[in-house]
Amino acid sequence: MPAEFAPSSVEILRFLPETILIVSGALLMALSVFWRNHAAGRFVPLSLLLLLAAAAASVAVHRDPGPAFREMISADSFAAYFRVLVIAAAALTVLVSSQYLRRERSEAGEYYALILLSTAGQCIMASSSELIMLFIGLEISSLASYVLAGYLRDDRRANEAALKYFLLGSFATGFLLFGIAWTYGLTGSTFLEDIRAGLSHAGPELSPILLAMAAALVFVGLAFKISAWPFQAWTPDVYQGAPAPVAAFLSAGPKAAAFAVLIRIFMTAFEPMRARWEPLLWLTALVTMVIGNFAALTQTNIKRLLAYSSIAHAGYMLVAITAASETGVAAVLFYLAAYTLMNVGAFAVVIHVCRKGEQFVQVQDFSGLAERQPATAALFSLFLLSLVGIPLTAGFFGKFYIFKAALDANLIWLTVLGLLNSAVAAYYYLRILVVMYMHSPSEATSDLPPLGGALKAAVYASALGTLLLGVFPSLVLNFATKSAGLVR
Repeated sequence: MPAEFAPSSVEILRFLPETILIVSGALLMALSVFWRNHAAGRFVPLSLLLLLAAAAASVAVHRDPGPAFREMISADSFAAYFRVLVIAAAALTVLVSSQYLRRERSEAGEYYALILLSTAGQCIMASSSELIMLFIGLEISSLASYVLAGYLRDDRRANEAALKYFLLGSFATGFLLFGIAWTYGLTGSTFLEDIRAGLSHAGPELSPILLAMAAALVFVGLAFKISAWPFQAWTPDVYQGAPAPVAAFLSAGPKAAAFAVLIRIFMTAFEPMRARWEPLLWLTALVTMVIGNFAALTQTNIKRLLAYSSIAHAGYMLVAITAASETGVAAVLFYLAAYTLMNVGAFAVVIHVCRKGEQFVQVQDFSGLAERQPATAALFSLFLLSLVGIPLTAGFFGKFYIFKAALDANLIWLTVLGLLNSAVAAYYYLRILVVMYMHSPSEATSDLPPLGGALKAAVYASALGTLLLGVFPSLVLNFATKSAGLVR
């Protein structure tokens, strides 16, 4: 290999978090052959240790930011923020999965390896500054996620969820790849900064219609990943059929990485076309919120309810992206951190209540939880109130910053409609509180064992994070604001 193509030690260091995750995934896969039955419990602490090493590497890389691998990777504050966020989501998923896998008597080694490999892909997505590298990261993350959705091979619901996710995800990826090809054909580059420069100085020979089509095709691929209208139909079916910890993971890590990609592309490469894509995002944000919130009103299955809730929250974040400002990007970054904590925490309680085979996943199954386990019910209430956006929770400041960014951008009607949607959302979240506190115990809660082990750690860690970001939002917001300035 010629010397000019050999990566330097600095470039290797800037790719260190992804390297650790990929090697760790391969290591866990190999160890799964030897660690079975009584030794399976070793995978949880080992996975957490490896994720901690990747997070530490992300922080270390942030101290010496810059490009790597011929500027296909950008190890900046924006990448560092999302690397740490998706690794934190993976760590919480590892904790909530431990009890679930034991209960379902499912192999642990391959499962945790897939979590780490998917997280590696998400880190690549967040740090990519070139479209082909971005596509590679997306595929690494997606392929592992497809397998995770159908991890319980003997469960017909999981098999159906995995098949739907794979088929629809493959179609969406095709649209994204087609959009990348069109963008390259029109601008002659796949590097985001070069595309932006080309569009800024575009001559009359560059067809605005073809450019709009290229941007639309890219948006279709990303809209599927974030569960935005009109590509959200897969979400409730996959979340309902997939194992509950996997549903929690899909709602946090992959969604955060997809938003990172959406922000990088539309706020960098396609920023000169803002006047063309802003109305599309305006409409998409509004309809996504409406579909998510109004469909959730009629749900009786708690996993489907949280799936439609996830769609609605994607709509809220699209409101801030529509503002196309540094404040809007910072608001999305903060909201993703808050959403990861409160949503994974909510799914952790669902995992606790649903029992073996996920027998109890109806809203009514949570009846009387406050009477049987007051602490668990209180923590679940905290997550639900944060999802509503009640003050002193992370969700409140998340929505506050999002709608503030929209108002600053003069998106008054979108802000008003977003606030009305938040009021609608309060109904289906508070309905769960009514069931927990005002109904008699159900079959699910009558003999429910107490929270224990890793699952308890995940619930309390999520609750602590939700409260901290609600009382001290600057802990995350300051770094989010600094990171947001790098994509303008």
